[in-house]
Amino acid sequence: MSIFHALPYELRLGWRYTRAGRATRRNGFISFISGVSMLGIALGVAALIIVLSVMNGFQKEVRDRMLGVVSHVEIYAVDGEAVSDLPDVLARLRAHPAVLGAAPFISAQALLARGEDMKGVLVRGIDPQLEPQVSDLGPQDAASPLAQLQAGRFGIVPGRDLALALGVLNGDRLTLVTPSGQVTPAGVVPRMKQMDVVGQFSSGHHEYDASLALMHVDDAARLFRLEGPSGIRLKLRNLHQAREVAGELQIQLGGRYFVRDWTQQNRTWFAAVQVEKRMMFIILTLIVAVAAFNLVSTLVMSVTDKRADIAILRTLGASPGSVMGIFVVQGAAVGLIGTLGGLLLGLLVAFNIDLIVPAIEQLLNASFLPKDIYLISRMPSEPMAGDIVPVVLISLLLSFVATLYPSWRASRVNPAEALRYE
Repeated sequence: MSIFHALPYELRLGWRYTRAGRATRRNGFISFISGVSMLGIALGVAALIIVLSVMNGFQKEVRDRMLGVVSHVEIYAVDGEAVSDLPDVLARLRAHPAVLGAAPFISAQALLARGEDMKGVLVRGIDPQLEPQVSDLGPQDAASPLAQLQAGRFGIVPGRDLALALGVLNGDRLTLVTPSGQVTPAGVVPRMKQMDVVGQFSSGHHEYDASLALMHVDDAARLFRLEGPSGIRLKLRNLHQAREVAGELQIQLGGRYFVRDWTQQNRTWFAAVQVEKRMMFIILTLIVAVAAFNLVSTLVMSVTDKRADIAILRTLGASPGSVMGIFVVQGAAVGLIGTLGGLLLGLLVAFNIDLIVPAIEQLLNASFLPKDIYLISRMPSEPMAGDIVPVVLISLLLSFVATLYPSWRASRVNPAEALRYE
């Protein structure tokens, strides 16, 4: 005896009905509707997995590129002036077990001009020796653009997109205009300084590549009339602990300093992504629900077609619960096959989307992700079990719920009425 024949007859009959049974015109139509329901569930589940994976990948890609420029934690003096006891503060911060690196910096707004072209930029004064500890803007070697920044030479390293917008190359000169002017008999005159472009950086994040310029922290202090660095940037061992570590450091440093972590700097963007992800989950779940509830019509037609079979089973002693179980198995089998098919299709596309999307873009001669709009230029994907498991469970649950009413109707069939015209 095969394993199939050893199963309860409810399972065997339910699976046989799923495969359409007799080759009649009506049964063939029922099989077609069943296949459509199965395909609808599979496409809905696949769409959910693909969309959520892309949104996870998009969020991770932008976050990683953002944190290559923005530090995990930033510390500022409350009065807005320079950090007075910098060596002592750096030593205390590096002693914290969660801190991987620390570097001083100056951050200020300015204008960069070349001829008639002028751009508003964020100027960041850095220590080239310590900056690689807190950012990914350049390797720690002599060829790095950051290594070309030397105190007193007034060199500048603009982002690649910023340099392109101003039309400058390495060795060209830019005019830096600071907001703090000089008071003269003729009035307040903006302070200007000729800067040599000694390199360019590329973070892969268009917003920073088009608006950030780096220079030596000592040169920045002289230009912006500060006594030293205005803050300290930290890199943590675990970026997800930034909020807790920032709270601990705020207590440790006291009220003289203000501590801010990366989640506070970009709170609006990350909150918007989470809302979009939640709404897409709800919308695409409705697609799965529509496909799952197509099972209702499939099973209702199947019950109508199998009324004689149901009556014979009842006369042979089958209980209403057994009859109900047969059609529950039929509907659940459709839902299970559709869900597993959608799971395999979704994972296949999600893990290969970096190959699929470029092929489609080349075929259509179009770009789906212009980097000046979407911050990144390629379609990322990161399937996560925390998203995939709920999708599969919800699909199976909806499929099971959709089988209950038609199956209950089947269990209520009166054998005498069903066999009257047979």
